[in-house]
Amino acid sequence: MIALVVGAAIAVAAVLLVALPFLRARVPDWEQTTTADEERRLVLIEERDQALAALKELEFDHRTGKIGDEDYRALVGPLRRAAAEALRALDRPQDSPPPAANPPV
Repeated sequence: MIALVVGAAIAVAAVLLVALPFLRARVPDWEQTTTADEERRLVLIEERDQALAALKELEFDHRTGKIGDEDYRALVGPLRRAAAEALRALDRPQDSPPPAANPPV
């Protein structure tokens, strides 16, 4: 009888020990220390990843025949521009403003 109680106590302790990290409502350190620049960079990375994924999917659909040539040409331009814009924004130093749309000649 004592062995059964000790075994049950060990089992409960093991379950609590394993579940403890999941029961804590602790915010990770990296979430607490994000600055506005870091958040901006994360948004740009997300935009870049979405544009590149959309380009990859569009290219696949075009190669498999799901999308015709005319539709492909109409869709690929804006996606390429969005990806290039996000890449340029990521390469640009944090303090510099974005370049003018129509620079003076």
